[in-house]
Order: sequence, then C-alpha cells, then structure tokens
Amino acid sequence: MDGTSLTPEQEKINALRQLLPEAFSEGKIDWEKLKATLGENINFANERYVLNWAGKSEAFKVMQMPTTKTLVPAKDESINFDETENIFIEGENLEVLKVLQKSYFGKVKMIYIDPPYNTGNDSFIYPDKFSETKADYEKRVGDKDEEGYMTKDGMFKKNSKENGQYHSNWLNMMMPRLYLAKNLLRQDGVIFVSIDDNEVHNLRLLMNEIFGEENFVAQFIWEKRITRENRRVISTRHDYILCYTKSTVDAERILGLLPMDNDAIMRYKNPDNDSRGDWTSVPAIAQAGHGTKSQFYTLKTPAGREVDPPSGSCWRYTRSKMNEAIADNRIWFGNDGNGVPRIKKFLNEGQQGLTPETLWWAKDVGTNDTAKRELTKLFDGIAVFETPKPSSLIKRILQLSQTKDQLCLDFFSGTSPLPDAIMNLNKEDGGDRKYICVQLPELTDEKSEAYKAGYATIADISKERIRRAGKKIGEEIQVEIAKTEAEITKLQAELPTDETKTEIENLKAKVTQLSNQDLGFKVLKLEDSNFKQWQQIEGKDADALAEQMKLFIDPVAESATIENMVYELLLKSGKGLNSTIEKTENFFRINGNELVLLFEKASQEIIDSVIAEKPVKVIALDKLFTGNDQLKTNTVLQMKDAGVEFKTI
Repeated sequence: MDGTSLTPEQEKINALRQLLPEAFSEGKIDWEKLKATLGENINFANERYVLNWAGKSEAFKVMQMPTTKTLVPAKDESINFDETENIFIEGENLEVLKVLQKSYFGKVKMIYIDPPYNTGNDSFIYPDKFSETKADYEKRVGDKDEEGYMTKDGMFKKNSKENGQYHSNWLNMMMPRLYLAKNLLRQDGVIFVSIDDNEVHNLRLLMNEIFGEENFVAQFIWEKRITRENRRVISTRHDYILCYTKSTVDAERILGLLPMDNDAIMRYKNPDNDSRGDWTSVPAIAQAGHGTKSQFYTLKTPAGREVDPPSGSCWRYTRSKMNEAIADNRIWFGNDGNGVPRIKKFLNEGQQGLTPETLWWAKDVGTNDTAKRELTKLFDGIAVFETPKPSSLIKRILQLSQTKDQLCLDFFSGTSPLPDAIMNLNKEDGGDRKYICVQLPELTDEKSEAYKAGYATIADISKERIRRAGKKIGEEIQVEIAKTEAEITKLQAELPTDETKTEIENLKAKVTQLSNQDLGFKVLKLEDSNFKQWQQIEGKDADALAEQMKLFIDPVAESATIENMVYELLLKSGKGLNSTIEKTENFFRINGNELVLLFEKASQEIIDSVIAEKPVKVIALDKLFTGNDQLKTNTVLQMKDAGVEFKTI
C-alpha cells in the first residue's frame, strides 16, 4: 500500500482486468492483445513463437560487457589454501562468471543453482535502468558501506508483484547468468535449477532458448514439505528442479542410475540356488511394433506347455538367443517349470542402479525442514537461515551427474549445501569431486539470529558452514580409518590366504582414499583490477589527457600486491585457480613452464634465465624497461626467436 486513494482511471483498469485478464501483460494493458480480444482484425508486430520481455536486448548488453574485475585470495578465511582444489568466491555472481570464462570454459561437469524464486518478496540485482551507462551499473553493483560490505540500497532492487515489469526484471537477472554458465559446462555437462510455480513457466522457456529445447532432460518434482499449510488457499508441497544438458551427445545416459536402496536389493532372491547369486526377473516379452519376424514363435516350457506371446507382443529374444538363454539357466519358468517365461537379472552383473524418476519424495531427499534442522544442528542450535536446501537433495543431483571426479559449480551458493553434499558423498563412494561456489556478501538482517551470532553476510554463513561440515566429516573419517585399520590388524594376525591378502589390500586402499579426502577450500574475493584502467576523456582536454598519461607511467594500482597480481594475470591468461605457483628469485612460474610473470626487475641475465625455462608465455611490467629501450627491444626479439609469447603491461 502506498497510502494514496484509488483514481478513477485505476478503477476502470481494475474493472477491465477482471473482465479481460488476457489483455494484460505484467499488470499493464497490452493494446494489441486488447484489440484482438475485442475482435479487431490486427497483425501482431513480430508475430512468432519466442520468449520476449521488456529489457531483453539490454540484458544481452549487460552480459556482453567485459569486466575488469579480478579475484584476490583470502588465505586467512580459507582451509588448507595451498593444497585444496575446492574454491569459494565471494562476489557478485554475474561479474564472477565473466572472470571465470577464460579459465573454466568447458571445464564444469555439473551446475546446480537455487536462484531467487521471484515470489514478490525477493531482492536481487537486475539492470532496471536500461539507459544506465556501464560505469553507472558497475558503480551500483560495487556500492559498499563504511565497513566494506555491499549495500542493499545500491545493489539490490526489491521486485514486488506490483512492479510493472515483475517477470521481466527476473528474466533480465537470470538470462545473462545462464548464458555465461552454459559456456563453463563440458560438452557432456548438465545443469539443475531449483524453482517454484512463480517462474517455472518462464524458466522453462528461457532455458529452451539458451540450452535448446532438444537438450531438456526433465522437470523433477521435489516434495519439499510433508505437512499441510493451512494458512493458504492451496497448500503447496513441492518445488521443481529443471534439468538440461549442454549437448545431446550421449543423451541417453547423460544422467546416471541411482544407487539401489535396501528395498530394491531385497527384491533379489535366489529360489533356484543359481551359482551366480541373487536375481530378479523381468518380462520376456516386448511390444510387437518394435519386433522382427524372428521374435514371433511358439515357446515350449520345461514342463511341456506351449506358450505364445500375448496379443500385441513378441518375445524379447529371437528363437536362437532364447534357446541360448534357456540353456544358460537365464530364463525362469516358475518353480514348477510351467510358468510364463521371464528373464533373470543378476544382482552382481551389469550396471547396478535404479532409473531416476521425476518424482523426488521427501523420505528419499529430505525437505526444507530437514535442511533447516541440519543447518541449525551444525551451527550449535542457531537458526542461521530460513530456507536452505537439504544436502541430501544435492547428493541426489550429484549421483545423477555420474562421474566421481567432476568439477561442480553453484553460483547462487546460499548456505553452501553443495560442498557439504560433495564432502559427504566423496567419503561414502571414494569420489574426488571438486566445487566452485559463488556467493554475494549480502548483508544479514540485523534482527536475525545469524547477525546476532556474528555472521554479517550470507557469504559468512556459507563459509562457516563449509568449515563446520568439513570438520565434522573429518572426524567421521578418522573414526572410519581407525575401524578399518583394526580390521587390517585382525586379518594380518590370521593365517594368510589369497582371500585375506586381497581383503587386506582393499582395506589399505580404503584407508588411503579416506586419508586423501579434500576437506579444505580456497576463499577468493571479487575486487577491482590491480592495474589502472584507462579512462575515456570526453572532448579534447589536453591537460586531462597529459595527466592520465603521467598516471600510466606505472600501470599498477596503489592497492595492488604481488600475490594479487599473480592471480589476476593467471586468470586473464586462462589458467585455473588451482594452478601451481612457484616463486623463484626473479620471477613467478605458473604450471611449470606454461606462464612466467616478471614484476620486480629485468636485466639481460634475468631475461636469459627466463628463456632458458622454455616458457609458453611471459608477461612483464612495462615499467621494468623504463630507461632501457635496448633491453626491451632485445627481449622482444629474443622471445620471438625462442617461440615465446611475450606481453607487457
């Protein structure tokens, strides 16, 4: 409510909305739709099947704006910074995605995000001023208060349902991020996006446009609550998770099978004492429309009864293959040998697992309440977040994305359920999954339990959750290692056999795998470049131009540090954040000889030593050659002769 009275004009519009809701779009009259509704014969402008909205072209421009931002390490907030391969980035996710484009293009196997649902109460970043300049936009998304925290007033815009561009604003926020995220996926990569009824229809169309309708995999339905919400007209008990692949290559098995639960395993029996172990059976028939002539025949059971496939069906196997299967005791005719034939499927043969279904029940993957209890327990009884996702839900997604050594990305990290799920699943199945999480340092409400407990931002909660989850899992691993080592000691005390030797080796491998679990994470933060940026000077102001030229004698920003420059240049050279960085007396060596960085001094002797490393690329500060043009000229020629790419800043 804005406290103003209803105008006659608004009263008429409200009456029209009641009568002709189809003539409205985002709360405003769509004049073309109104004319068509009233029977006027009109041609719609640009009539075609397409998702369009206010500001779409401007959102593309925002996406295409290059960034000068960089990532700087925060080692004091990290765990095992130099050894871990897990990454947590604090910063605005659109800018972070731009920073990651060169280094992580085509490297990510799985993306999971839980973006704002656009409920009418969300505040998020979107370019609501389509005429604003790049500088204005960058200033707005970089606004910080006196303590260095991003300000909600400058950065966030509340998107209420009364907003005239309610859906458009959300689409303008989502579209550029999804486009950039797609670039980071491997060809066999897959993305999962949580959403609810407010925007699932628009998200489906948007993802069809970005990923291709042919790459749609599923719209999973998650039972997020098990209790009835009596305060609402309809009690909504589910959310959605949309799943798309980057490419249709091997789309049949783009998602893996789910692990078999106890109920599924219990269905395997061995009533005929088959030496191959427990089995279950499946029908030996198939649809007739898919069959060949050789699959239509009369089959005789061991008891002598003749059996034909039912009408509209054929046998799954040809006669010759069926006879082979019968001879190998792979066809079950019942205890009396006179039943309808069924094919035996053995538990220990083939790929074990369950085909995933679109309905995900609370008993299998948890609920919002499960997640809240899980997080509150981890934070010693403090309810630090109201709507987290359960790590068991993320675990299900990780299991579907198949590989155990994948790189995963979440750029709406929230309370970081992804790292929690990854660490737990790696412990369980010996995987080596890694993650990159991105979270905006959004201020917590001063009245919240999180704020009172000292967590000033959502990013602070996110990082602390990873620390606490890692500590908990580390303690569980130590218990498991001690238990396994006790089993090894017990077996070693027995008389050695081939079987015990194999078991001991397997247990030792388990101890090694558990000991090598990566429970750490690197923290990096989005910051301005370590190098001065050229400012466009309007008009012909010679004095201003001369002043700027003077500033660029030394291109290094006053706030820059050597370490931060190393990370900026390795990123801008397309190297990952887990690159090996070696400091020699005169230069930095990145990933062996892939990249050499010169920051402090240059001489002929140093240049010769750099070339002796046979690097692929060398970057040096131009100021190192000030007053020695001959050295710079010789360096350029020497690098060219040696086949080394040479750049100066």
